[in-house]
Amino acid sequence: MIVLRGILIVIGVLCVLGGLVALATGAFPPAAIFACWGVLILIGTVFERVIYKKTQTVAPGAGWVRTPERFLDDTTGKPITVYVQPASGERQYVEE
Repeated sequence: MIVLRGILIVIGVLCVLGGLVALATGAFPPAAIFACWGVLILIGTVFERVIYKKTQTVAPGAGWVRTPERFLDDTTGKPITVYVQPASGERQYVEE
């Protein structure tokens, strides 16, 4: 995951630089396209960690349903079980 994040950041920076080069040569539409894609990639990659939900260590209380969805956390290697609240669709990730 760290390697992929680094590659995406490099691609985003290259797109922004490509947009600046296109702007310097007077090609505004390509400059805007390159710069917008670069900024979107950078924002999405950098702020993905802010939006990513933290895992819980204790199962949630009443009203939550355990789903069959399970996976291994990339950072800890521990199994994670997904719980959902049917009324709102909110999800919680619980370490096992």
